[in-house]
Amino acid sequence: MQRKNAKEILVDSFREIAGKKSIDKITINDIVANCGYSPATFYRNFGDKYDLIAWEHTRGVAEIMTGADAESCKWSRILLDAANWFYGEKEYLKNLLMNTKGYDSFLRNMVEIHYTALGKYVFPDGGNSETNIKDKMLVRTYCLGTVGLVCEWILGEYDATPEEIASVCGDAFPQPLKKYLI
Repeated sequence: MQRKNAKEILVDSFREIAGKKSIDKITINDIVANCGYSPATFYRNFGDKYDLIAWEHTRGVAEIMTGADAESCKWSRILLDAANWFYGEKEYLKNLLMNTKGYDSFLRNMVEIHYTALGKYVFPDGGNSETNIKDKMLVRTYCLGTVGLVCEWILGEYDATPEEIASVCGDAFPQPLKKYLI
C-alpha cells in the first residue's frame, strides 16, 4: 500500500474545502485545520496556497504527458487522455481559474509540461544544438495555443466533448512538425 505524503494530504484537504468554498476565500489555516497539520508543515511543502494549486493542478496531466513513450504512444492518444482528465476535473479547475490568481500559473505550468512531453517526439536529441530554433518556436506556439484553448473550454467558452477538444488540438499541430508524430 502506498501512503500519501504531506503534500498530497494538504492537497486533499484543499480540494475538500474547495468543493464547498470559493478558492479565493480558502486560507492556509483552513487547509491545515482540515487535515490536522500545522502551518509549519504547510510552509515546509509549499510557499503559499498558489504554490499548492500550481503543484496540484499540473501533476495529474503531467503524469499523462510525461509518462508517454514517444516510441509506443501516439500523440493523439495523449491528447485524448489529457482532455478526459481535464473533463473529469472541470468543475474544480473552473473554480480555480475563476477565483484565484492561478490562471497565469496554470498556463505557465501546463505549457512547460506540454512542451516537455511534445519534445520527446520533436526533439529526439533532447533539444540540443541540432534542433532547429524554428521547430522550438513552433512547438512553443502550439503549446501556448492549445493550453489557452483548454482553459477556455474549462471555463465554458466551448460546449465540446473531450474527444472534440483532443481532435482540435491534434489538427492544430504545425504542419512542418507533423513528420515527427507519424
